Amino acid sequence: MDAVIASAYEILNSYKQLAERALAQVSDEQLHWRMDHDANSIAILMQHLAGNMQSRWTDFLTSDGEKPWRQRDEEFVDANASRAALMKQWEAGWQTLFSALEPLRHDHLMKTVKIRGVKHTVLQAVHRQVAHYSYHVGQIVTIARQVTGSGWKCLSIPRGQSLDYRPEPGSLR
Repeated sequence: MDAVIASAYEILNSYKQLAERALAQVSDEQLHWRMDHDANSIAILMQHLAGNMQSRWTDFLTSDGEKPWRQRDEEFVDANASRAALMKQWEAGWQTLFSALEPLRHDHLMKTVKIRGVKHTVLQAVHRQVAHYSYHVGQIVTIARQVTGSGWKCLSIPRGQSLDYRPEPGSLR
């Protein structure tokens, strides 16, 4: 795997894990909470990410990333799916993504792929999706933080504890 692709793979995997640590803190009911009728719930964001990943990364190098079978608008309707059903979709999306990234090599980076008919280099398409997925994972974390309230367990450096995460001079930590 090319170093650029390996880096994207690592970053995407870290965002997957971040989202899953947030998901672990919310109840099944909270997965479907929305600030208002037009807002997205965590469940909707999970459906959208899964649908996007399935579409973009299936036959990544050989077909347009917006597949004719994708029903994007339906991804934004909360069908009140169970946590198990949402997690099954979620895992399928991420598996499709990671399976498409694994075989990519340096000589693929400047090849052209299409997303909605628009040409991108493989490198541009990968960066586009890293940005898209990190944006929505941030939304998932924010909603999870809001609905969890005082029971929330920080996913990064807790406030007031930054000094605990600074390495000693000369250490590798």
